[in-house]
Amino acid sequence: MNKRYYVSVHGRSVLEEQGATAYEWTIESTPEVAANLRHMLERIGEKEESSFAAYTYPWPDTPEDEVNSNFQSQIDEVYREIYRLGTKETREQLRRAGYGNSQAE
Repeated sequence: MNKRYYVSVHGRSVLEEQGATAYEWTIESTPEVAANLRHMLERIGEKEESSFAAYTYPWPDTPEDEVNSNFQSQIDEVYREIYRLGTKETREQLRRAGYGNSQAE
């Protein structure tokens, strides 16, 4: 059974309570799918940390483009999932922001 969740990419959260914290997007999903999205957001944090380490301690064999690409790939994956699960309003906002994906509809 689908429930409504409130997602913050910036805050790396997927919550059931609308007023619990600031959020950017509203989705409808099963608890299992919401948990998967939470995990995806956690991986963004991990990529962000490894990107920071790569900039702080650059290695000659880790090009900057590769670090950025890995991080951006994770962000794109999260936004595709939010778009897929999003309410009508969320999808419209994402389309206007350039994240719309006609294949997800």
